[in-house]
Amino acid sequence: MEAPPSNRWIATVASIWIQCICGPSYTFGIYSSALKSSQNYDQSTLDTVSVFKDIGATAGVLAGLLYSAVVSTDRPHRPWIVLSVGAIQCFLGYIFIWAAVSGLIPRPSVSTMCLFMFLAVHAQVFFNTANVVTGVHNFQLYGGTIIGILKGFLGLSGAVLIQFSNTFYSGDPISYLLMLAILPALTTVLLMRFVVIEKTEIGNESTHLNSLSKIALIISCYLTILIILDNVFILPTWVRLFTFVLLLILLASPLGIANRAQTEDSVSKTKLQSTDNSVEYHQIPGEEQRNDQLMMVTNGEMNVIEAIGTVNFWLLFSAMMCGMGSGLATINNMNQLGQSLGYKPVEIHTFVSLWSIWNFLGRLGSGYASDLLLRELGWARPLLMAVALLTMSVGHIIIASGFSGNLYLGSVIVGICYGSQWSLMPAITAEIFGIRHMGTIYNTITVASPIGSYVLSVRVIGYIYDREASAGDNSCSGKHCFMTSFLIMAAVAFLGFVVAVALFLRTRRFYQLLVQRQLKD
Repeated sequence: MEAPPSNRWIATVASIWIQCICGPSYTFGIYSSALKSSQNYDQSTLDTVSVFKDIGATAGVLAGLLYSAVVSTDRPHRPWIVLSVGAIQCFLGYIFIWAAVSGLIPRPSVSTMCLFMFLAVHAQVFFNTANVVTGVHNFQLYGGTIIGILKGFLGLSGAVLIQFSNTFYSGDPISYLLMLAILPALTTVLLMRFVVIEKTEIGNESTHLNSLSKIALIISCYLTILIILDNVFILPTWVRLFTFVLLLILLASPLGIANRAQTEDSVSKTKLQSTDNSVEYHQIPGEEQRNDQLMMVTNGEMNVIEAIGTVNFWLLFSAMMCGMGSGLATINNMNQLGQSLGYKPVEIHTFVSLWSIWNFLGRLGSGYASDLLLRELGWARPLLMAVALLTMSVGHIIIASGFSGNLYLGSVIVGICYGSQWSLMPAITAEIFGIRHMGTIYNTITVASPIGSYVLSVRVIGYIYDREASAGDNSCSGKHCFMTSFLIMAAVAFLGFVVAVALFLRTRRFYQLLVQRQLKD
């Protein structure tokens, strides 16, 4: 089948649209109570199912291997293969979960439900790998920015999906599960053929990428307003429909930026071709050896086995296990945490919905800021990762304190810091290990996330919560239910900060050379 006409800017818009509708794993809190009650789970069992969700959402080694096997600059039109595998998994996983919760099929065993959850959310890593790695190929000089944009829209996807559900299903969790089975898979099938690699470094990339970032910020502000309105007022149907149409218009606006950018690219190509024959290039004496050494470091294209054999890999892996693991444990238990602290259901729903916004701001902001600070001040990306982990530790302490309104502040801090790691880690991976096997390597590192989440969610939060719960009851009330757990997670995040500082110290010289090379380019 012949691919439709596309280019790197149209590919970016298609990836953005897929990302903003294909990240339902962050909305587990919307239907977790329905899953818990319909299947008669206690908190530890629910956390076990949640951990398989986390494993599915982060165990992307197969997605990375598939991308490396079928996609290259010589085969630029094949990311659709990776996306189609994700669409199939998404539909099958969520349709079975919906059938179980709605009672259409007999209650499955816990292990079977874990399999359904893994399959449903495992689709996300195929979507994410295809979109992000293709984006890095298309914009190599602005890797942090494009990763921040694509990861940011993935972070926004939870809020977008919730708005869709509130508009058409009044927030019903069972209908929401059915929507998750159909909408992301259908969207991906319609757009996947437009996601292609077009390697070129012409045109004013930064200007148009910054425009996409501004659009993303506008959308996030709009979604924040909608979420607050939803939880303060009872909006009539016509208002919901009107606000949803405005959301769709905002989501369509990146297409205009893509058209302008592609027009500039075409003009730049024409000018470049007219001067190719008249330009003569010279090698600066003494620079060849140094440039070759830098190219070996930045574009040596380590495979996953070679990367695993380095100290930098394990430092990055350990930092992510501490940061991503504690962040996931927080959002997975937000519903139960809010109930224990006496927050109203509408407030808990707000926390879960706004998590997508804070997650987005962390992803977009850290991607853009790390590119800017690297180019302007020479600050290595691991330094920003260390700052994020230290700040996350403070956020966990705020949640553990249990003071009135603590979740409003704590969830913002943890959400932003958690999101920032999802932009910083892939960018660091591409720079240290190369982009040829980036999908496999960075998805291997993300395995650290479910490992950390399992230990903290099941062995720490779930265990302590069930111990504190009243005899014969699966619920617990009071700040003592989660205080010890979040103090432990604060210590874990601080450990991640120490590890990230070690990675920063090891890579300072590398990033100095990287900045020198970019300035010459």
